[in-house]
Formats: sequence, structure tokens, C-alpha cells
Amino acid sequence: MDRPKLITICVPVLNEAANIAKLYAAFDELRQSLRDGYRFELLFTDNHSTDGTFDLLSDLAQRDPSVRVLRFSRNFGFQRSVLTGYLNARGDAVIQLDCDLQDPPSLIPRLLELWEAGNHVVYGVRSKRHEGRFITFTRHCFYRFIHSLSEHALPLDAGDFRLVDRRVIDELAKIDDATPYVRGTIATLGFNQVGVPYERSPRQQGNSKFRFKDLVNLALDGIFNHSFVPLRLATYVSLAIALATFVLILAYVAGRLFFTHSWPPGFATLVVLILVSISLNALFFGILGEYISRIYRQVKKTPLTIVEKELNSPEKHNEPPLAA
Repeated sequence: MDRPKLITICVPVLNEAANIAKLYAAFDELRQSLRDGYRFELLFTDNHSTDGTFDLLSDLAQRDPSVRVLRFSRNFGFQRSVLTGYLNARGDAVIQLDCDLQDPPSLIPRLLELWEAGNHVVYGVRSKRHEGRFITFTRHCFYRFIHSLSEHALPLDAGDFRLVDRRVIDELAKIDDATPYVRGTIATLGFNQVGVPYERSPRQQGNSKFRFKDLVNLALDGIFNHSFVPLRLATYVSLAIALATFVLILAYVAGRLFFTHSWPPGFATLVVLILVSISLNALFFGILGEYISRIYRQVKKTPLTIVEKELNSPEKHNEPPLAA
């Protein structure tokens, strides 16, 4: 008789001591409700927390062998933490879940149902979220902006709460990306993908670890990892400016030679042209710099993450292979 399918729930954490107990309670409740059909493992990727999170995770791992923990040697960033979780998951399907429980674990049975129906990726679509109007509006605009720029169709209003089939994970493992934007990469891999709308709950404990700077960096990774439009835009604008400048030069020459206009010294015109050219050069060098910095990081071949400690490693416990 085939063993029940293994489901890995990946949880990236950074200073989430206030939420660990509630997250584990929700996981245990889910596991008990689905124990006749699935096996579960809970995989935490700890971005070098400093608030006692790792101590709580160590206690959980000692009490429950299905809890695995990867603690990094430093903070490698959210996207690398997410990708490390996917690549170390053993499940036939992998579900990413935030530790603050803003994405409801109660929706996981629905994700599994759609997965069993033949979908390889089932992602949550945030139909409503309890955040400030400004950040909500900004996110709304960003998702549509990156969708319009990307060469591939990226789901709108979808975060990182999703179920991913083992076949997609195996393809994801073949990609070597020093600056990963995981949700976008998964979307570009194809296969059968479907969204599930849900209302995102407000954070109950602790504070978000995403500063405005982190959100900007995430947005830049999403744009520059999945679109060459900024480079093309720089080319088109440069050509337009060159054409306008050429027409202006012809107009000045024609006015001087054929209409014998006595032109003023042209100080204001020169200043405007110089400032415009400097501004355009700065903009385009910035765009080129973003792409070059990503090439530089890729060429360096630094590790995705460095695991300082691993708890309940499958190899150390000689666990059986996954069910087929």
C-alpha cells in the first residue's frame, strides 16, 4: 500500500518568537485534521534571529521529529530564505506559510484539493488585506506595473502563500539565480497554475520585518529579474532625445542661414539642454547599474545561504525516501 503523500510546509522566520507557538498549534491542528490522507513536515528557515526564536524552534524540534530547522549564519534576506526552504523540502508538494498567520492555514485543504485535481501551482490571491491605504494602493499599482513590464504573465495580487508541486520544485532547483524573486520565477516556469482568492488577516503579534527599503528592493528584484523593458525604454528615450536635438539643430541652422534671424546668446537653451542630458544620463546609468550589479552577483557565485545549524536533518535520522 502506498504511503500517504508528504506535504512540506515552509516557514521563513526572522525574530518571530511571539508567533512560533501559535504557528505550531495551527500546524498541529491541520496535521490532525488531514492525518488520514497526508504526512506533514514543518520546515523553518531562520534568518539568524536574535530574539529567542531559534531556542523555541530547537525545543519544538526536540519534541516533534517532523519539525525541521535550518538556521543561517547571518541574515541572507527574505527571498533567499524562501528559496532555501523550497530546495530543502522533501515533500511531494511544498506550501509556503508566513509565521504571522496572516495567510490562513485553514485554506490549505483547498490548496491540496486543487493540487490533487491536477494543478502544479496553487497560489493565494489577496482579495482584501488589512493594511494602510497608502501601502495597499502602492502594492496594487506595483503588481500591475510589473505585470505590464514582464515578458511572462505574473499573477496579480499574489504573494508567497502558495502550494508548489514537486515537479516544479525540481525545475526551480535547476535555476542558478544570485538575486532570486521566487514568486515570479515560479510563475514563469509554466505548468498548470491556478489562484485562490482569500482575505488576508491582520498581523496579531510582533511587527513586520519588511522595512520600506526592503519593499523597494523586492520591487526592484521583481522588475529587473523579469523584464528588459527598462533597458529598451532607455534606448527608445535616447533615440527620441537624439531626434529632437537633431531637429532643433536643423531649425537653428535654417533660421540663421535662410531667414537671417539674429539669435540671442542662447544661455537658457544651453542650460536646459545640459541639464536634460545630465538627468537622462543619470537615469540610464542607474538602470544599467541595476542590471550590471545583478550580473556581478551572479558571476561571483556566492552561496545562496549558509546553514549554521540544522535540526532534524533527514540524513542524520535515516528517514525513508518520499512516497512516489
